[in-house]
Amino acid sequence: MVEVIVASAPKQPSRHSKGLRALLCEPKVVLGGGFILFLIVLAILAPFIAPKDPLEQDLLSGTLPPFWENGADPNFLLGTDDLGRDVLSRLIFGSRIALIVAFVAASLAAVIGTLLGLVAGWYGGWADRIISRLVDIWMAFPPVLLSILLVAVFGSGVHSVIAAIVIIDWTRFCRVIRSETQAQAQMDYVTAARTIGFSRIRILFSEILPNVAPVLIALVSLEMGIAVIVEAILSFVGLSVSSDTPTWGGMIAEGRQIIYDGWWVLAAPLAALFATVLAFNQLGDGLRRALDPVMRR
Repeated sequence: MVEVIVASAPKQPSRHSKGLRALLCEPKVVLGGGFILFLIVLAILAPFIAPKDPLEQDLLSGTLPPFWENGADPNFLLGTDDLGRDVLSRLIFGSRIALIVAFVAASLAAVIGTLLGLVAGWYGGWADRIISRLVDIWMAFPPVLLSILLVAVFGSGVHSVIAAIVIIDWTRFCRVIRSETQAQAQMDYVTAARTIGFSRIRILFSEILPNVAPVLIALVSLEMGIAVIVEAILSFVGLSVSSDTPTWGGMIAEGRQIIYDGWWVLAAPLAALFATVLAFNQLGDGLRRALDPVMRR
């Protein structure tokens, strides 16, 4: 009796595992995403990680230097400000405002801009003309000055900062997604979808949107870095949250006034701001490289 042995074909990795592997093989995604994840953990666990109460004042311990300088106090690793508040604790709690504004504002701006960009790029005609003219007019205003004006009108607070960023930066998503949609609309797969009877709405959201998603994801990450900068600027000029809430922009404004007596009060939030924006930019560039099939070739 002859036994027949059938060799099973090797199991092919799923598309999701391939995508995850491509992300993990991109150094910019690993480094940038790792730093952002670290910041998220810091922000969530701030009450447990921060060594001091960020609002606690001790005038007798004002402008203590960081641990590597002479005269430092081991209880204040990054020193204190002129009111004796712990710089490290304020830095950790300040990450909360920065990340909240970054994620919420970028997500809302992406939703609004993407929907309008898809409509303009896919339907064209009067819809494209109206949306494109609106974008051109809106982008003619200086973004920083417009954000300051909007927050001044809405009043201070996180919600006002988020609203100002969304109102300004939806145009960035709209222009990019419109251009990508117009390019995708000329592809063969769209023609095939029309041939088999797909409706225009179905083609737009089930065929075109997944193919512009890599660009959209990368753009969202870049927008988060921009949102962090805008929030810091508004905090610097006193138009963000209340003054008793630690923010990186507020710390920079306070440190500027005592830079000769306590340079570390200014340097610490500047370093955190620079590192965070750089991480978001690197993450966005890495996501674009990892998710875009053309760039992976």
